[in-house]
Amino acid sequence: MDIVTLIIICVKALVVFAAIMLTVMAMTLAERRISAFMQNRLGPNRVGPKGLLQPLADGIKFLMKEDVIPSGVDKPIFLLAPVMLIVPALMTFAIIPFGSELHLFGRAIQLQVADINIGVLYILALTSVGVYGIVLAGWSSNSKYPLLGGLRSSAQLISYELAMGLAIVSIILLAGSLRLNDIIIQQQGHFLSWNVFKQPLAFLIFVVAVYAETNRLPFDLTEAEQELVGGYHTEYSSIKFAMFYMAEYANMITASALTVTLFLGGWDIPLMNEAALGNLGVLLSVVSFVIKTALFLFIFIWVRWTFPRFRYDQLMRLGWKVMLPLALVNIFLTAGYLTLTV
Repeated sequence: MDIVTLIIICVKALVVFAAIMLTVMAMTLAERRISAFMQNRLGPNRVGPKGLLQPLADGIKFLMKEDVIPSGVDKPIFLLAPVMLIVPALMTFAIIPFGSELHLFGRAIQLQVADINIGVLYILALTSVGVYGIVLAGWSSNSKYPLLGGLRSSAQLISYELAMGLAIVSIILLAGSLRLNDIIIQQQGHFLSWNVFKQPLAFLIFVVAVYAETNRLPFDLTEAEQELVGGYHTEYSSIKFAMFYMAEYANMITASALTVTLFLGGWDIPLMNEAALGNLGVLLSVVSFVIKTALFLFIFIWVRWTFPRFRYDQLMRLGWKVMLPLALVNIFLTAGYLTLTV
């Protein structure tokens, strides 16, 4: 690897990291303004013009708050848990393509931090690591409410990871590859080539599982304030609590981008050859990816302020008795169709 290639990779990584952090800030404002609109309230409107500086004020508040560590906690694990949650959330985005190939100074630059052949397995591996942050935060806090939240989380995330992984298997069968760029190429052309139309059942299962994996309503049983005070992060304060908060939104961004990549053609614009338009086509592909991802982020907020929380027995019944069998049936149907048509 030459020095120029290394610099390009570092620049792409910094751009992606900055974009995610800025989007996290924007999402904290968007969530509060959209929820206020849905409930006929004003929302933040004091800090900055139209309340636009509210996320900055929130960040300053978290930094200036006293960092309290309760007595009796397992301090090394207590401090490590927020990091174990936010790092996988940021690393997952590294392999998601967010635009077509850019040609600059005689080089072809992929708009993707890393293009690996086992991209889907990489994503599943990192989402599995993320559960440790929640479980260890609950266990190390030396308090019953965080412990219960951590236990709920381990059962919930393991249950819905199975359904999510099996939903992705049908997409892998259609593309014949674990590489995300190959999955996007397989969907290029007409918008009816998108996997959301080829695999509607897999799309539905995947989206529901993603909500459970990101601990968003109606699946936020791990931090249910009516029962668990605050769940796994009850004993956290200051910047450590902010890291849990940021990890949730970073996971939402990554989950939305992954849904777009797997089911909505990624950065591809239907009926358009981006390569023929040069760098203008690259810009349009990035805009296409951003708009599609923003749509799913809006749906995340919409669902949160629309549906009530499940009971825990309903949550587990849905994961094991409904989604898992449906995902298996979908795999058999897809494999059977491919076998008969090849």
